[in-house]
Amino acid sequence: MRQLVQPGPVHPQRIDTMRGHARELRFTLQAGLTLAEAVTTPLLQAGFQAAAVSIEGAVLAPFYFVMPGPPDGAPDGAAHVAYFTAAVCPPGQTRVLRAACTFGFSNGSASIHCHAAWIEADGRRRGGHILPAETRLAEPAQAVAWGFADARIETAPDAETNFTLFQIAPALPMGRDGPPAGVPAILARVRPNEDILTAIERIGLAHGLSDAVIRGSVGSLVGARFTDGSAVDDYATEVLVTRGELHDGKASLDLLVVDMQGNVHQGSLVRGENPVLITFDLMLTA
Repeated sequence: MRQLVQPGPVHPQRIDTMRGHARELRFTLQAGLTLAEAVTTPLLQAGFQAAAVSIEGAVLAPFYFVMPGPPDGAPDGAAHVAYFTAAVCPPGQTRVLRAACTFGFSNGSASIHCHAAWIEADGRRRGGHILPAETRLAEPAQAVAWGFADARIETAPDAETNFTLFQIAPALPMGRDGPPAGVPAILARVRPNEDILTAIERIGLAHGLSDAVIRGSVGSLVGARFTDGSAVDDYATEVLVTRGELHDGKASLDLLVVDMQGNVHQGSLVRGENPVLITFDLMLTA
């Protein structure tokens, strides 16, 4: 299996998990707000401390994004196995085909990590990592979130990759009494060079879960290998889950995979041949 040597020490624990309860929230993204504001405000109002969000059909202008890029793009000169391109802002309105976001907190403020595929005003189809604080909604759009009130995601420095990343943290008291609302669910984060399908199977096994649905998850892979025989050979990709499940203990994932030129690939992953590049956020509901 393809692997890249990260700049820092290998963390002994390759998968972090936390069990909690998740509930579904359907809401409208308000026109005129930044994507960050439009997504995080309803989630905060719902009392969520972590969530996976899916968006389709949103119209964005202005729209800013970056793509996976070589490591020498890091502005601080720090060592990385990959980084991002410079920010791009295509003219006109951009229509999102599909986006997935991880919701959590950074320095105490609500934050999202968002990957997407879209159609630009000139008809070009591309994908990558949306910059949510700079991007605005040109029209209202619909979103679906699965959120936790009893588990939390926060950014923290990650010595292995030399990035500051979303990581699982204990939930903060929210002043709410009574049993947690929602269905049993698991938050998980998979570290570099772990095959993502076998990692999901290990998560299920560790929590006694043989059947689950994977919700709105995002991450990065070292290229990609699909069950139809096609492949993405770039060493850095950004991905989002379009369909995922654990059935009888076996995992399957359909992904959108963005390569280093912004091209979007789609397919079902081959088990044992798709290692994580930097990190992979997961939410599983029973």
